[in-house]
Amino acid sequence: MEIEISSCEHLMYVSEIQQEMYDSAQRRGTGIAKRSIEYLSKKISDGNAVVATENGEWVGFCYIETWSHGQFVANSGLIVSPKYRNGGVATQIKQRVFQLSRDKYPTAKVFGLTTGLAVMKINSDLGYKPVIYSELTQDEEFWSGCKSCVNYDILMQKERKNCLCTAMLFVPPNNTINEAENCSPQKEYNNNEVSQKNEVHSTPKGSGELRLTINNKKNSDEKESNLSV
Repeated sequence: MEIEISSCEHLMYVSEIQQEMYDSAQRRGTGIAKRSIEYLSKKISDGNAVVATENGEWVGFCYIETWSHGQFVANSGLIVSPKYRNGGVATQIKQRVFQLSRDKYPTAKVFGLTTGLAVMKINSDLGYKPVIYSELTQDEEFWSGCKSCVNYDILMQKERKNCLCTAMLFVPPNNTINEAENCSPQKEYNNNEVSQKNEVHSTPKGSGELRLTINNKKNSDEKESNLSV
């Protein structure tokens, strides 16, 4: 079996992939939101998907999508052909599409919504954690993609706070570091630094007169702070 980053060569499988996505959702009575042929074709041709094949047959599929100006990446539409299920294919595809997400968007948070226990286990092994929906992208376009899901009414009744899907999120270490560098303690340090530099001294000058002087000294071991933007 071959698991490859998608290209135009894989467009021949798009109709089968779309149909199996729809059929699988119908059998379970829960969502994979239906995607159009045009939507899936663009994912495949742009190299934003992973396709598994064997002897010219389609085996499995998953694609990535970015949200909130690249701050979030979703791994979506994971599907395996019925003929190849229960053989570890889903795990291999998820690992490959997760790596594709990390390679393309190394600082982005990676998330997914799923109703499947098997997918939850795979995500957990990759470092995802269950989260509430408010931790995910709030991009309206992402949530509008749920309109074709059979559970969309439930999602809206609950004001997008939860649904039948479990939300899972992976936060890369470099994302955490960037947030830490921009937190308030750094700002407080800078303010203290300024106050220490600009010490105000009063010295007598003549009878009953005070002279104010500004001391702009800089400690020899003082280092410049680096701010990330």
